[in-house]
Amino acid sequence: MSRFSIDFRPKLLSTLKGYNLETFSKDFMAGIIVGIVAIPLAIAFGIASGVGPTEGLVTAIIAGLLISVFGGSKVQIGGPTGAFIVIIYGIIQQFGLGGLAIATIMAGVMLVLMGVFRLGSIIKFMPYPIIVGFTGGIAITIFSTQMNDLFGMGIENVPANFIDKWVCYFDNIGNINWWSFAVGILSILIIIYTPKFSKKIPGSLLAIVIMTLVCWLLERFAGVTSIATIGDLYTLPSGLPEWRLPSIPEGETIFSTMQSLLPVAFTIAMLGAIESLLSAMVADGVIGDKHNSNTELIGQGIANIVVPFFGGIPATGAIARTMANINNGGRTPIAGVIHTVVLLCVLLLLGGLVGAIPMPCLAGVLIMVSYNMSGWRTIRSMCRQSRSDIAILFTTLLLTVIFDLTIAIEIGLVLAVVLFMRRIMENTSISVLTDELGVHNDGEADDEKITIPDFVEVYEIDGPFFFGIANKFEEMARTRSSAKVRIIRMRKVSFIDATGLHNLEIFINASLDGGRKIILSGVNENVFRSLDRSGLLAKVGKENVLANIHAALDRSFEVMK
Repeated sequence: MSRFSIDFRPKLLSTLKGYNLETFSKDFMAGIIVGIVAIPLAIAFGIASGVGPTEGLVTAIIAGLLISVFGGSKVQIGGPTGAFIVIIYGIIQQFGLGGLAIATIMAGVMLVLMGVFRLGSIIKFMPYPIIVGFTGGIAITIFSTQMNDLFGMGIENVPANFIDKWVCYFDNIGNINWWSFAVGILSILIIIYTPKFSKKIPGSLLAIVIMTLVCWLLERFAGVTSIATIGDLYTLPSGLPEWRLPSIPEGETIFSTMQSLLPVAFTIAMLGAIESLLSAMVADGVIGDKHNSNTELIGQGIANIVVPFFGGIPATGAIARTMANINNGGRTPIAGVIHTVVLLCVLLLLGGLVGAIPMPCLAGVLIMVSYNMSGWRTIRSMCRQSRSDIAILFTTLLLTVIFDLTIAIEIGLVLAVVLFMRRIMENTSISVLTDELGVHNDGEADDEKITIPDFVEVYEIDGPFFFGIANKFEEMARTRSSAKVRIIRMRKVSFIDATGLHNLEIFINASLDGGRKIILSGVNENVFRSLDRSGLLAKVGKENVLANIHAALDRSFEVMK
């Protein structure tokens, strides 16, 4: 018996062998640049999630460090991402910050277990239309959450529900602050046009620097004080985050809370696994490396277990920051460690400057994030594909927007499975032949025609014999016939499930009880084992299981003697 082993080999350990000054200098520059790129995103994601700028920075620092140290990718940069905004906001609304912390820890444990049990290939089991659908839905939801800050409406309690949110916006349309709107639009334009002038300077950072300066000048020299800033709405960081135990919602026990949070914790874990492994796969293609998916999941899990104890939020691999790391020369996890040092310096030394950042500017940053997440080009191209893929995509998208991501993924997966089974059923056929039989491509002559004796009928199953098609076989088997021998031709049956075995057993019993003989033809090795374990071979007799239709027809003459 093989011994179970945990596939945990952090890339940091292997990359340190032969590490030199030249590699460090590249990692150092990449880490600084990625740290700068991460500043506005960490702050914006923290605020949009319903926590605050400090929590966003803390998550980027602690989770980013742990993912770089324990992860399975050389270049992965971890931290808070836009995909989690919708989930986090919903958890806080229902369970509070304590519930969010517990859900994040539970998700971290799930991620570690996924890695321990070698489920790193989990990304292969998530249909692509679902990934595109919930990513597009998250993008729309993030966009909708930014209207209050973009237009400076000053709504204190924006509804969480998508439809109610937009009703609230239209009810407050008369409260638009045009100064705030101008700042937001200018921020978006800066982000859009910065790459045309410089590929190195992040547009989001440039927008924040310029618009913070503009708002300061407007306040100082024009008396414009109506543009809300981070410092107006949030308590700013003043030191290192303190360790604290997650609080349990009032009137709940830890077990009842965990039971209530299990679905959202599972969603966080699945989303974290999908996003981090997708990011690592994309990075592999760019740098010509291969990440260890199981180690990556364990690293992601460790980060999500630890970060809630410092007030952080769920984290995963961030593809935009990972690509920035690669494009600026980062090739080992040291670059990710340096990026967290840059963020730590911001947290400890630049808290006052963070407070001066205008909220409509952050709204502009997040609107551009949502645009880049939306994948509208992919959605447009997928609309030319099969109707089932389109149905899965838009069902997942709409459910994500109108309800929540947990429901969207669950129903999307169920729909994908149902449509997949429908496709298999459409490609699996059962026919009853009594006159003539064509044989080809299974060791028999091509395009050969065989005349079926009068006392024989052939049941040909073309495709997997599973529960979706088994009932159809049972219905066809009920037809009355005078045949004394029934040959079941199974050369194209790749597998048979419990329902197929059950229905086949009913058919065999009914045939034997009616004095008919059963012969099986072309049974592959896997199906043969299933039939043997179920006891059906003993009923039929192994001497009546033949390699091809020629042998089966010859056997039919023998059993009639």
